[in-house]
Parts: sequence; structure tokens; C-alpha cells
Amino acid sequence: MATIVTRPSVSPLEPRIAAVRRFNRFYTRQIGVLGEGYLDSPFSLTEVRVLYELAHRDTPTAAALAGDLGLDTGYLSRILRRFEQRGFLQRVRSKADGRQALLSLTARGHRAFAPLHARSRERIAAMLTRLPVARQQRLMEALHTVEELLGLPADRPSPYLLRAHQPGDMGWVVHRHAVLYAEEYGWDEQFEALVAGVVADFLRTFDARREHCWIAEKDGEPLGSVFVVARGKTVAQLRLLLVEPKARGLGLGARLVDECVRFARRAGYRKLTLWTNSVLVAARRIYEAAGFRLVRSEAHHSFGHDLVGETWTLDL
Repeated sequence: MATIVTRPSVSPLEPRIAAVRRFNRFYTRQIGVLGEGYLDSPFSLTEVRVLYELAHRDTPTAAALAGDLGLDTGYLSRILRRFEQRGFLQRVRSKADGRQALLSLTARGHRAFAPLHARSRERIAAMLTRLPVARQQRLMEALHTVEELLGLPADRPSPYLLRAHQPGDMGWVVHRHAVLYAEEYGWDEQFEALVAGVVADFLRTFDARREHCWIAEKDGEPLGSVFVVARGKTVAQLRLLLVEPKARGLGLGARLVDECVRFARRAGYRKLTLWTNSVLVAARRIYEAAGFRLVRSEAHHSFGHDLVGETWTLDL
């Protein structure tokens, strides 16, 4: 009598599980997280992630960090204690809830994080520059798809993405400034010429260590922009803040300004300045909320209108 051998059934998930694990192994090699210290630093990958969150968030609590990062509270507590012992971390008792401490990096903590952030950007930039622009865009779309499928429930809108400028973005910046300011304030072509000059100077003398452009986009469509440009060794200028009408009310303008402030601090500037006009009421509110102070006003005739120009500064 013949022996019948039955093979265990293979779940359709098995090849997909293998594919995800294969991608994990590939990507961890690409970004250099397999060594003892992340990016040849004395910090583990988890410690660097905690540093990143502290550098990019406004005074979170330990409970909020643990929840968002999916970390055991005891493990996170030990990391925070080590940071505090090294002078990287400060705790301030919450006024709303005295049982909670609000966490933030000290100046020493920001100095420790800055080279890690720069090294990570350089490594990723090196990966991207090996690809033609069209393939870079395909990669961005693929990353966005992964985030959307794994990170967000289907009934929630996908968030906007903040990224550095790419070829073609500066044309969009000039075009949308010219169109929106003409439609909303009646400004003439001289304003378009001013914006074109700003972006041309930015590209001509761009220094990635001390200057940056952020483009906000959703589903590949630009929604806003802002720039930080050098104005000296210790002074930077915030320029060309723009939020598309369809994206207003989402807090995008405040987020773009916050990114400028954080970048300026990490780059070692002592002051961030900006020039605007009094008619730009919504933008002025954002600057004031971010801590900027109005230091000078001056009447002028520009862009076909009588205006009041304003200089605002923020001590970093």
C-alpha cells in the first residue's frame, strides 16, 4: 500500500512576510544601523530616535514619547536619565498637570544631536544623488505609499510631507507667490521679480550646512514653502513663507516657521530675522506666536501699493 505524504499548507502571507523581512535587512544596511553605534556615534539607534523627537517636538512628556515611539516606559526612563546625567536634557514641571514633567533638549543636547542629524542627511543625500531625478520621485511616491498603508487608518487623510527642494521647485515658488499675491493683494509684477531674485540668489550661493528650503506637499502636490538663508555668521533670515489657500487652517504655516527656528538653532545662529508687510496679518500672527518681535516699521511704495514694511527678529 502506497504511503501518502501530505505537505503542510503554506499561508499566502509567507512570501509577503519574507519580502518585508528582506526589505528590512536591505534598508538597515543602506542607512548604517547595524554597527554598535548609529552612524559611528556613541548612541544606539533608539537613543538617536529619542534625541530626534526631543529636538523636533515642543516639550513632550515621557509618557507621550513612550506611546508615540512604542517604547517600554522603563527603558525610555533609563535613556532619559542618561541624557540628563550628560547635560542633554532638562525637565520642567507642567503647569497644567504637576505630576508630569515637560522634556526638552538643552543647548548641549542640541549640539550633540546636530552632527548626527547632519551625518544622516548627508548619507541619505548620497543615496538619492545616485538616482536620476525621475527615480528619486518614484522613491518618494513609494515611501509615501508605505506610510499611508502601514501608518494611517483608511478613513484619515494622509498628512502633508515636508521635504527639501528639488529641481523645478523654485519655478513653482516664484509662480505661486506671483499668482497668490496678485489675487489676494493686487501686487504687480515687481513682486514676482523680487521673489525670482531671492530664489536665484539662494540657488547660486546655496550652503546646505547653513541654509535650507522646505517644500510642503500632499500626494505630490506642493502646498507651501519657506526658506532660511544666511545673513552673516550669527544671523539668518526667514524668507518666502507661503501656504496655499486649500492648506490654510491646518497649522502648516506655524509648522514651517517652527522648522526654520529649529534649523537656525542647530546651525549655530544667534538670531533669526524676517521682513514682511503689515497687510499680511495671518503671517504676522504666526511670527508673533513663534516668539518673533517687531523691531522696525517703515512706510514704502512697492508692488504698486503704499505699504508698511516690518522687520521682526527672534533671539535664538
